[in-house]
Order: sequence, then C-alpha cells, then structure tokens
Amino acid sequence: MVFSTPVFLFAFLPLTLIAFYIVNRRFGHEAGLGFLLIASLIFYGWWDVRFMPLILGSMLVNYLIARAIQPGSGGWLLAFGVTLNLAALGVFKYASFFIANINAATGLELTDPGLPLPLAISFFTFQQIAFLVDTARRVTAPDDKPHRYGLFVAFFPQLIAGPIVHHRVIAPQFGEPGRQREILTNVGIGLSIFTIGLAKKVVVADNVAPFANAAFDSAAAGEPVGFLLAWSGALAYTLQIYFDFSGYSDMALGIARMFGFQLPVNFNAPYKARSITDFWRRWHITLSQFLRDYLYVSLGGNRMGYARTLANLMIVMLLGGLWHGAAWTFVVWGGLHGAALIWCRLLDRWLPDGLFGRFWIGSAACTFVFVVITWVFSAPTACSTTCCCGSASSTRRCA
Repeated sequence: MVFSTPVFLFAFLPLTLIAFYIVNRRFGHEAGLGFLLIASLIFYGWWDVRFMPLILGSMLVNYLIARAIQPGSGGWLLAFGVTLNLAALGVFKYASFFIANINAATGLELTDPGLPLPLAISFFTFQQIAFLVDTARRVTAPDDKPHRYGLFVAFFPQLIAGPIVHHRVIAPQFGEPGRQREILTNVGIGLSIFTIGLAKKVVVADNVAPFANAAFDSAAAGEPVGFLLAWSGALAYTLQIYFDFSGYSDMALGIARMFGFQLPVNFNAPYKARSITDFWRRWHITLSQFLRDYLYVSLGGNRMGYARTLANLMIVMLLGGLWHGAAWTFVVWGGLHGAALIWCRLLDRWLPDGLFGRFWIGSAACTFVFVVITWVFSAPTACSTTCCCGSASSTRRCA
C-alpha cells in the first residue's frame, strides 16, 4: 500500500483518520493511540502478512530489554539488545549477499537461504537500536503503556521510508491529548504538506523515471551508452531519487500532522549543498544524525586524533552505504562519499575558505556533479531486492 496509490488515498487514509478522531473523542486518548497502532499494523501486514511476527517480536523483545536496563546492568543488556537487532537485520537483509561472496571467494557451495526482505526492517531496526542506547544513556525511558511503544515503532506514516524517529522526540507527543483537539488545524496543515509530497512523487519523480530507466536498462543489457544518454540518465535519476524520497518524507510528515503529531524534517535542499559535508547535513537528515550519534561517536568520533577521525568517517560511510543495500555498488557509493568527507576535512584544515573561496556557486556546482556521478553506483538493476526499506515505491529508489 504505497502512499500514492488509490487504495491508500481514497480508502485507508481517510477511513483511518475519521475513525481515529471518533475513537479519540468517544473512548479517550489512549484508545485512540491503540486504534492507531492497530491501523499501523494492518498497513504493515497489507504488504506481506508473513512479516508480522518479525515486527511484533522485535517490538516485544526490545521493549522488555529496555524495561530491564537498570544502572549497572545497562552495559551487557544494551550489547545483547543491539546484537539481537543487528543479527535479525543481518540474517534477513545480508545473508544472501555474504553467502554469495563467500562462495565466490572460496569456491564453497554454501546454500543461499533465499529469505525475503521484510519491509522496513532497516528503519525499525535502527529506531529500536537508538531507543535502547538512549535508554541506557538515560535520555529516554520506556513508557508504562506498551501500546505507546508499539506505536513508536510501527506508526505507519514513517514506517516504510522514514524519517528515522527517536523515542525521545515522539513519545512526549503521545502523552499530549491536546494535540488531537485542533482537528481542522491538524488536517489542514497536514494535508498541505502531504499534497506537496504527493506532487513531488507523482508529478516529478514518476515522470523523469523513464529517462533514468532508459539509460540504466541499456547499460544492463550491454548496449552502448553514449555521452548524452549517460548524462541524461544520471541527471534524471538524480532528480528522481530526490523527488521520490523527499516526496515520501513530506507525505510522512503530512500524514503524521493530520493525526496531530510532528515528525522531524528529513531534507533541506541537499542539491544546494556547498560540500559533501553540507550535503549530508541536508540529505536524509535523520539517517545522518543516527550515523553520527550512534556509530561515529561510538567509534571515537574526533576525540582520538586526526588520523582516527578520518578513518572513522570512512568506516561510517562504508557501513552507511551497506545499510542502503546489500550490494558492492552501495559499498562503493559509501566509500566515495567517505573519501569526499575526508577531502572536506583536509580542505577545512589547509584551506579554510575552500578551493573556491567566497565563490559559493563553484563549490555547489562541484558538489552537485560529484553527487550525480556517485548516484549511478546506487542504482543497481535489482534495486527492489536490495533496497534498504524493501519498498516498491520506485523501481530504482534505494537510498
């Protein structure tokens, strides 16, 4: 059930919205949250009901671990919880990738389990890892009402394509009944944001997709790809991936606001960035913040010397690339961005004003060209089988 499909636009969303406010008015705030959790699980199960035990089991295990984390026990329990989450992600998303590479490198014939990729497993895994870490750090705490935690994980607007939402951001909103009293304001603002996102997806992304597909399909078929076709395809894909992903993020923000909740902004004009460092402050902002706060900082950040800082940047981007998809093309894409981040650090150290000084157009143009070229590596033909969220929203949108 994609946000732009008729069944969502004219059935699921309006019926869920009306029923939510009726339940909220007639039976109270907590009943409304419970109904919204049930609706979110129905939304998730609509894609493939086989994955329901996975997301329900993940929610239950993480909630119980978080409730058990106490001063003095947080270290081993946190490690146990994070390991469980990463193990589930590794089995379902990366098992086939690693087995194929082991077989290729060693000549073994290990059996590929052929497990299907569960929808949104990367997103709800990262959210719950962040929740466990924040619980251990005492910056958030599991609510006494389990249905609120379930809604934090499964809230359907942000479930399939983000943004990655922290418990400390959304949980306080679940505890504010007044958010659902301004129905007209919520629906008016939310519908406006949703419409902008829908236009990005349907009007722009879907209409430039054929130009991108023409170039990538020709390359996949082994046909010669000339200069004009190559660059038109790369530029079309650059527009497609932004307006598709940004459109879905806007739709998520708009839908959440219709129900009275505010999700974090995930994009801020990334193609205007003056450097790759600036790009990652603007593109998929919640993922960048997650990688910074829970991976880069855990590796030591910039506290262990300049060389270690540069190495940490590369490690983060390589793993970030692998998160986007189980393929070497994503690792290459992450490595290129890691190298660019290192280059930016070196420039900041030796040329504080950059190569172009105050001529920001030059910096922005170079950054944009680099981004266009590297996007090519993130567009494998079999994208739908390796995508970070498992969504079928676009045949090539994986980031």
